[in-house]
Amino acid sequence: MSDLRWLTDSTPSEPIDSSAPTPALSDEQLLDAYSDAVTRAVERVGPAVVKIEVTHRSRRNPAEERPGGSGSGFLFTPDGLAITNSHVIHRASTIDVVLQDGRRLPATLVGDDPDTDLAIIRVSGSDLVAASLGDSAKLKQGQLVVAIGNPYGFQTTVTAGVVSALGRSLRSRSGRLMDGIIQTDAALNPGNSGGPLVNSHGEVVGVNTAMILPAQGLCFAIPSSTAQWVASLLIRDGRVRRAWMGIGGQQVTLQRRIARHFELSSEKALMVVHIETGSPAQRAGLREGDVIVGYDDQPVTGVDDVHRLLSDGAIGREGTLVVLRRSEKLSIAITPIESAHHD
Repeated sequence: MSDLRWLTDSTPSEPIDSSAPTPALSDEQLLDAYSDAVTRAVERVGPAVVKIEVTHRSRRNPAEERPGGSGSGFLFTPDGLAITNSHVIHRASTIDVVLQDGRRLPATLVGDDPDTDLAIIRVSGSDLVAASLGDSAKLKQGQLVVAIGNPYGFQTTVTAGVVSALGRSLRSRSGRLMDGIIQTDAALNPGNSGGPLVNSHGEVVGVNTAMILPAQGLCFAIPSSTAQWVASLLIRDGRVRRAWMGIGGQQVTLQRRIARHFELSSEKALMVVHIETGSPAQRAGLREGDVIVGYDDQPVTGVDDVHRLLSDGAIGREGTLVVLRRSEKLSIAITPIESAHHD
């Protein structure tokens, strides 16, 4: 329903002119509205934001611990579950969090997923404030967003900006491509990693993860939809299960006549340059030099396509690789197994 409170002279019997222009707001009113939106968002989410401090064990002397840096995170359940970045807590021997009210509490790792740069920790404490996760699918380019974190140790720092772009791709530290990334110009600095990106309703719509240096205003967040999916798996299993074939490859461009001859939808493909000993690829008879152009009726144009197709549903299920070997197009049956991270 339209807000008609400014029509103070109207009566129910008077017709309302829907074409009448809305009164223009002054610069002061616009700035006040902007400030109010940011303030409300911070008031709702700020108490849930935590500073994370970790220590690492020395590889040379396991009994020795050293400071491992700090980052940000936020509580999303009242019983102490918090989301942060994988790279903030990865290989940490101890994890401590500092709440907005100054309390320092111990935390334990629930699950870690380097492929999406997300991790879940459990904070031991009472009277914890949780933030609400919003729907990142409803974000629009140009929409106001607020980033909250602890850059360089300055606790609960707030920056504001807009959604610069949606659907970006960003490579995680594990080498896997992350899709659907939110680009924002809300300033991020080291220490912001793992903190929330918040909309004007005070809902977390992203997890801040990276900035591009030395550029300014190029900052990225993992969408809340991805965070919710990963969190549910980490809470259930402690990890995100993905399939693995055991190949190393590089993208190649096929000659146009070859792509046409084999009726391929793209001239891009993945050439196998390495096969792990004892892997599903070796057992299936894949060879170095084979060019993969498809998997289970889906085109393969590079290693990122293979990563997308090797979800947990592919584990233990026989699939079909379509490869070009010399002048032949072959279909090779392969059964991927569960991937295991090696630090």
